[in-house]
Amino acid sequence: MQKRIVSVWFPRLPSNRVLRARPVDGPFVVTIHHKNADRIYCLNAAAEGQGLSHGMPFADARAFCPDVTSDIADLDADDRFLRMLLRWAKRYCPWVGLEGRDGLTLNISGAAHLFGGEAALLDDLRMRLTRAGIEARLGLADTRGAAWALAHFGQGIAAVGQSKSRLAPLPIAALRLKEKTCVALQRLGVRRIGDLKTLPRSTLTRRFGTEVVMRMDQAFGLQPEQITPELDAPHYGVRMTIPDPIGLFDDVMEGVKRLLDRLCPKLHRHEQGARMLVLELRRVDQARERVTLRLAQPMCDAARILPLFERGVQDVDAGFGIDQLRLVATQTDALPAQQITHASNAPDTGLEDLITRLGTRIGLDNIKRFLPAESHIPERSFITAPAAVTQPTDGWSTDRSRPMVLFPPEPIAGAGQQPPSRFRWRQMALTTGRATGPERIAPEWWLPDDEWRSGVRDYWKIETTQGRRLWLFYTPQKPAWFVQGEFA
Repeated sequence: MQKRIVSVWFPRLPSNRVLRARPVDGPFVVTIHHKNADRIYCLNAAAEGQGLSHGMPFADARAFCPDVTSDIADLDADDRFLRMLLRWAKRYCPWVGLEGRDGLTLNISGAAHLFGGEAALLDDLRMRLTRAGIEARLGLADTRGAAWALAHFGQGIAAVGQSKSRLAPLPIAALRLKEKTCVALQRLGVRRIGDLKTLPRSTLTRRFGTEVVMRMDQAFGLQPEQITPELDAPHYGVRMTIPDPIGLFDDVMEGVKRLLDRLCPKLHRHEQGARMLVLELRRVDQARERVTLRLAQPMCDAARILPLFERGVQDVDAGFGIDQLRLVATQTDALPAQQITHASNAPDTGLEDLITRLGTRIGLDNIKRFLPAESHIPERSFITAPAAVTQPTDGWSTDRSRPMVLFPPEPIAGAGQQPPSRFRWRQMALTTGRATGPERIAPEWWLPDDEWRSGVRDYWKIETTQGRRLWLFYTPQKPAWFVQGEFA
């Protein structure tokens, strides 16, 4: 069977993606920050008609065309959009691959007759993309290189065995050569692919290396060039249909157990752990109940996950009965296998299970843990972060004692650089029994903190005769005393 390849080029993919969601009448550009300036990354036909071009500084573009509208480039969104088009293109053939960041390659060998022939297939492909607001240029030939050349520089169909004649009048850039190589060939007077074919292969290889000859052979079918289809991401979902509707708690949990027994081995094979599970229960009246479970750590152990569903299942309204259960891991994280030896036992997971159970009641984001931070400023030496997405650290060691309770500085009466022997704090009369210090802490000038703009602080650890153990500091620049913390 003769191989037939379709190349689909989306010359305005970023702008088409944005304009599909937010249509704009008139010139429109997508900008990206490059070389210390915002430059045009993609533009629509109206903007190109106003004299704007790719790579032009956006400031110059606004001077040429004051009514131009713009948006900021999102390369990740463009990549997701292209992969969505790749999945859609599989309606024409199963072998679809990416062609850079703005194109697709389809191997339609043996599939064109299903659409009425090659011309009808291209017409249907172009019509559907145009109707969706996506500009595309198409090329069809015997090889991937020839199809790419037609899509970018000619468009149309090269009949079987006619690739050489169709490519001959095209510029040498149609061979997917580097810009530097194209410029060097043009300086020698070689501007068309037909001119390039007349030159001796040994001369081309000696002067330009193997790139020119290889690209030419790939376009003419003398060297194979495969299309690598993109594999679909694994879907972590299972379902169960029940002939007789159920409604009891124990029956539903038994169904969840069977679903987990099927889902967890698949997660384990792909070294993935579920971070969010969604249980969907379909009632006989076609209403649906959902139970969402967020886990404090990636899991693929059915025995550990099953009890965590109990609270959510208890709140389900079974109505006249449930006839279908569906369980999907909507969010997963890598969970590589761990070697367990005599020197390292299985990790203790009790804390993560406790966090998950509490999170089902109050929300995982509301359970915080303290983590050390790189700062000698007392109130900046730690941060709080959700316990479900962070790990405890051993970096709390310090040679300086710090109070367990910190609060904003509270002024007290005192004179001189030595701690006051008697003072009042929070309407309590206190007497200093022992004072340890001072420890001078300088401000971090590179951080915006108005509380530390006054200068250095001399910290003292005060033990009062009333039993209070306080953390005081003195400011030499503006003599004053403050209490900032209390030791346990």
